[in-house]
Amino acid sequence: MILPDPVFNDVKVSKFVNHLMYDGKKSISYSIFYAALETVKAKMPNEEKSPLEIWKAALDKVTPQVEVKSRRVGGATFQVPTEIRPERKESISMKNLIQYARKRGGKSMSDKLAAEIMDAYNEQGGAFKRKEDMHRMAEANRAFAHFRF
Repeated sequence: MILPDPVFNDVKVSKFVNHLMYDGKKSISYSIFYAALETVKAKMPNEEKSPLEIWKAALDKVTPQVEVKSRRVGGATFQVPTEIRPERKESISMKNLIQYARKRGGKSMSDKLAAEIMDAYNEQGGAFKRKEDMHRMAEANRAFAHFRF
């Protein structure tokens, strides 16, 4: 059972922070996350949404609807497009956002995360590209959708 976070009272935030955490250091994760939202707020002052809503919108924009799974059919491996369960969708989008934020060069993690959130919100950045690629793969392998298991 995941408890909602202390500032926004939101379970989604807690989940995200859990993905972000290394070595059980949750308080550090929280401070990184809140710092990232502060940065987003500072860098997007003309946005009418709150930083939390911007973050949620960014997550929605990097959430894939389908993924491909490998399936062996008589000696050939097909990439079969499958639907993703809602919990997994959420988890994938969070992991991708964090993974690509970590890959960014330079600054502190909160800055990198803020940058990745803003990019995702504007439909750019690594995590968003990752989703596009996922959809492209699924589209390309649509012919094998009948192998679903």
